[in-house]
Amino acid sequence: MKLHFTKMHGCGNDYIYLNCFEQAVEHPGQLSISLSDRHFGIGGDGIVLICPSHVADAKMRMFNSDGSEGKMCGNAIRCVGKYLYDHGMVKSDSITIETLSGIKTLKLCLEDGRMCAARVNMGKAELNPAEIPVNLTGDAVINHPLVVENKEYAVTCVSMGNPHCVVFKKNITCLKLNQIGPKFENHPLFPQRINTEFVQMIDPCTLQMRVWERGSGETLACGTGACAAAVAAVENGYCKKNTDITVKLPGGELIIRYTDEAVYMTGPAAVVFEGEVEA
Repeated sequence: MKLHFTKMHGCGNDYIYLNCFEQAVEHPGQLSISLSDRHFGIGGDGIVLICPSHVADAKMRMFNSDGSEGKMCGNAIRCVGKYLYDHGMVKSDSITIETLSGIKTLKLCLEDGRMCAARVNMGKAELNPAEIPVNLTGDAVINHPLVVENKEYAVTCVSMGNPHCVVFKKNITCLKLNQIGPKFENHPLFPQRINTEFVQMIDPCTLQMRVWERGSGETLACGTGACAAAVAAVENGYCKKNTDITVKLPGGELIIRYTDEAVYMTGPAAVVFEGEVEA
């Protein structure tokens, strides 16, 4: 069958978007594996299905490049918002999108009649280890020692719909993420695997981050990971709540604000190209 797709990215975090209002997609996990391949497919960090919803303007389903389904993706949800608005499927600059981690609300930033960026209410940060999940007891996992490959790291764990492990380091540029990332992802402490953010403090309002995503490897950006990094920075006393925190990623910048009510993420969304593929 032939499928029409739109390739989009948020800060370099690129996915292949399929409009399921107009076409049926079978076996999305297998499809994600084949289409995400950067040599034999379209190339991307995974695929995103834009589906009808009974409780929101649309429903988003995201599949990683290994075929596993993710509950939430911060960069992808902004691109879904852009697709819905730019294609006239939603007329308002406030959009609700259903995800496996709940309904998220987007406030769109418009330019020349199109969406260029969005502020997303990502919901509350989850610090309870049982809910992340992490195989530890207590109320939170903050600055906790973790041995990986015979080296001890101090980790802070947060769920933003997806589980995250944040590690603060003085220099992340030379970090051999392809080697250490899989060790964190598959560590027995994390029963559902883990996304790992390695974060360098620039100043009290600026973080630099690299991320290893479960199911995808190192990516140019991770929206939920940037949120987790900002939350971890506040919980460790490096940054303050109710402050705009700039998270610098290899693919761009995201603005995160951590409050008592929710975590807010602001960032861009862009179309790369459209096409048709045989599946």
